[in-house]
Amino acid sequence: MPAPPATSTAPDGASDTTDEDAPPPADDTPAGQPGAAAEAAPEEQPAAEDEQPEVRPADPEQALAAFRWRLHPETLREEAPDPAALREVRDGLTTKLGSALDNRSRARLLSLRSVASRILGDLDDALADARLALTYADATGELRRTALARARLAEVLRWRGEYAEADRLFAEANSPELPDRLRAALHEHAGRCCYDQGRLTEACLHFERAMDLRQGEDAELSARTAVALDAVAERAAAGGFGPKPRSREAVLSRERYPVPTFDEELQLWGYADADGNLVVEHRYAEVQPFGEGMAWVRRPEASRWALIDTTGVALIEANNGYRAVGSFSEGLAWVSMDGKGRWMAVDPTNIVKIPPGFEDVRPFRGGLAAVRQNGGWGAVDRTGQVVVPTRYHSLSTTLADGRQVDGFTEEGLAGVELAGRRGVVDRTGRVLVAPVYPVLVVHPVAFLVRDESGRWGARDRRGQPLIDPVHPSRAAVVAEIDQLLADTSPVL
Repeated sequence: MPAPPATSTAPDGASDTTDEDAPPPADDTPAGQPGAAAEAAPEEQPAAEDEQPEVRPADPEQALAAFRWRLHPETLREEAPDPAALREVRDGLTTKLGSALDNRSRARLLSLRSVASRILGDLDDALADARLALTYADATGELRRTALARARLAEVLRWRGEYAEADRLFAEANSPELPDRLRAALHEHAGRCCYDQGRLTEACLHFERAMDLRQGEDAELSARTAVALDAVAERAAAGGFGPKPRSREAVLSRERYPVPTFDEELQLWGYADADGNLVVEHRYAEVQPFGEGMAWVRRPEASRWALIDTTGVALIEANNGYRAVGSFSEGLAWVSMDGKGRWMAVDPTNIVKIPPGFEDVRPFRGGLAAVRQNGGWGAVDRTGQVVVPTRYHSLSTTLADGRQVDGFTEEGLAGVELAGRRGVVDRTGRVLVAPVYPVLVVHPVAFLVRDESGRWGARDRRGQPLIDPVHPSRAAVVAEIDQLLADTSPVL
């Protein structure tokens, strides 16, 4: 068997060893190279006789980031060139864990220790650490931290052959609100998981997506992808490319709800399953799509809406008097008795959870919903407590990929507008960026802002100045942010 190439798998996104709320300062380290400790492997650049032995960083987190993994050309698994050094790093992480008291630190250190244990082959220890790390990460409510914990747990499960859960975790982790580098890494690792299962076409789609996200700017990723595609080609030549690719919904094992279907002859709506079979008869004048296994429907003879389950059984009867309704989201639906305002939130048993009193509303997202009251927009939590005062002219968020989100992002951020000026609040209602900019865009690691003169700059996740507004275009600011992230390298 040929010797495995010394291919680094470290440079996969923003650093997990620095403050994760803002890009670290730029240094002279090129993208994809975590520092002097990550120079060429010994077989590629033999040390001179008088050269001093390589000195790894004293901090175990930095030392782990500096490791050069070998990617095995057949299994596509990382191999440690120096297992003894990796055990020493794992011991160092254990020591740091002894003094880590907050959820952020414990999530990070446990998931990094799971990486070390996995590559050393101690999969039971790796699994225990990775599951506990995800618990701590979930408690922080931070999108990127949770994504990293999910990905590291997924890799352990992949090595254990527990592919269904691994696939699901990779899919759950990969949010479009994450930095492109991290998203590329998630696709790459998901592709390796598909490779293990013989889903070679699906694996290639993941590898292609990873390359597209980096646009040819990541030499290390290109080298790893070349190794992976060679492995795919060899396996495909022997046994074909395997099953057709799955949808994201299929990977996540989400239930496929019936979809509305219209009978032209009866001029009535019903619902059909994924195969086109009618599962709820055509008997409604109006219907809404299913959300969380429930859908609002209105019969021709009724002016009010009823709620049904996927079999057509009524959960809330039309005689409750709802003239306007919204789909269920996070267990609650907004309903209105007059169809014009005074919106209130009910649960599937028709218990009022938030009393009427809102002129307009949006679905719950991440435990919060945008609402309008007395002409101003704000947000409430699931108990109806006002979290963001209803003082803004709008509560909508523009993302860097062009999407517009009503209310809060997955990360718990919302764009606010006041007198034509844009700012940002977080899920606690804290103002991160005062509404003073004509344009503001939420980037995965920063806030892109445009001033009155049309120049672009950026603020970090704390709302502090990061890049002065001197650039003529948004793309130029994004390019500078990429430079700030060039020295970072979390390990998956």
